[in-house]
Amino acid sequence: MCLAIPAKVLTIKDKQAKVDFGNMQKEINLGVTKARVGDYVLVSSGFAVEIISEKDALKILKEWKIK
Repeated sequence: MCLAIPAKVLTIKDKQAKVDFGNMQKEINLGVTKARVGDYVLVSSGFAVEIISEKDALKILKEWKIK
């Protein structure tokens, strides 16, 4: 089983992005997503696997008490 964590895309350079998980920032690979700065993505093993809505991302982060 894999766990994907929501993160907000802060910057993008090529297919690498700096993202914010609510309490830390990390460099990830955007993978096959077409994420843009400001989008929320689900991150698994250092790769963005899906773009999700801000509403859904914030709901998940609130449930995990990260935000």
